[in-house]
Amino acid sequence: MFGENLRTLSTRYPSISELSRQLGINRTQFNRYLSGESFPRPDVLDRICTFFKVDARILLEPVETLVGGSDVVSNPFLADFIGKGLKDIPEETFPGGFYRFTRRSFLDETQFVVGLVHIFRKGDLTFLRGFEAREAMKAQGLPRDPRSREFRGYVARQEDGVTMVVSRRNSLTSSFNFLTRATSFERNFWVGYAARTVRESTHGTRVARMVYEHVGKTARQALKAARDTGFKTKGELLPYHLQLLQVDDPFR
Repeated sequence: MFGENLRTLSTRYPSISELSRQLGINRTQFNRYLSGESFPRPDVLDRICTFFKVDARILLEPVETLVGGSDVVSNPFLADFIGKGLKDIPEETFPGGFYRFTRRSFLDETQFVVGLVHIFRKGDLTFLRGFEAREAMKAQGLPRDPRSREFRGYVARQEDGVTMVVSRRNSLTSSFNFLTRATSFERNFWVGYAARTVRESTHGTRVARMVYEHVGKTARQALKAARDTGFKTKGELLPYHLQLLQVDDPFR
């Protein structure tokens, strides 16, 4: 069982040589563990368990049943199902940097939200960070300080684009975003939709088309876009954003 569990956990790494190096275990000895020919000393077992975020039950029970590895990325139960798209998103698929986004307001369908997000990579994962518009927080009766307005999320690769799950700090609601690259001269536009995880209501909407425009990788390049965020009317939107949003056509 230990060898089988170790083989399952090892599939998430590009090579056994690199994994052995990270664990500080001789490659030949690690292969013996994988084949079930030998078991590690207690100190080595502890190192393996700490690395993979599991416990000593790895010797006796299937790795899918273990308590450790509770986050989506490292949990072996989900790694082969939703974990693949979370790692190593190619830069050409979704470049890092700053993006200006536009979507219809969820609270007032006559208004549009223009915002700025930062996409960045940390290790083999891709993350998102930004701040809600002050007007949107005020309309919901929420604090407008930067800490309360901040939202973060993760990016996952899809067959025809990327998805993002985004939430504010300690919130039990989030938004699900899907984007695919739009046809443009500089290939710097993505179009899709944003959906809120709230129940249906007669007021407001839960799903809206959304446009992302890559405006650069540095804060200086993003500064102009940052100055123009907030609530906008239809007539104030950038022409190509307006075209991609198809504001006069129903969302399907």
